[in-house]
Amino acid sequence: MTYNPYNKKMQEPTKILSEEHQFILKVIGALNRECDALEKGKSIDKNFFERAIDFIRNYADKFHHAKEEDILFKELCKDDVNMHCNPTEQMRYEHDLGRNFVKGIEQALKENNKKKVLENARGYTQLLQDHISKEDNILYPMADEALNEEKKKSMLKKFKEAESKRFTKGTKEKYLELANEFEKWQKDK
Repeated sequence: MTYNPYNKKMQEPTKILSEEHQFILKVIGALNRECDALEKGKSIDKNFFERAIDFIRNYADKFHHAKEEDILFKELCKDDVNMHCNPTEQMRYEHDLGRNFVKGIEQALKENNKKKVLENARGYTQLLQDHISKEDNILYPMADEALNEEKKKSMLKKFKEAESKRFTKGTKEKYLELANEFEKWQKDK
């Protein structure tokens, strides 16, 4: 059975985003374990890193972060949304930092520079682990409180539209399978 958060009875948009975080964290875990192996003398596995970059760029960034930036953050910045503070600018900034780390990994792979691969991959994984924790434990609960049911329903509709625009049939599943494969592969090592 294919993972589809929209099959469930009306749920919070933030719950869907948090569920997506779980797949991103699987890839983060694999990146950390691959970095551990590099630090112990393993040579760079370009195929692994290229597949991880593909996942990060297409699932984590173009799919997940785009829903946050283009839908959730925009809703939270509207005048009629009342929050005691709004951390969305910090979250956007961290998304950009993550994109820079991914560019750094890609450049280091071209140079076959293990040190730079490690620096950028470790920077990315640390950033994303902290970032996901902030979103799941601070931003999303704030959003759940601040957004009314009408806005949440509208966001769910926009999430579905964004998903259908960004992914052709089977593409999302490909990335979820890749995350699960990375998790399993790393556990089997």
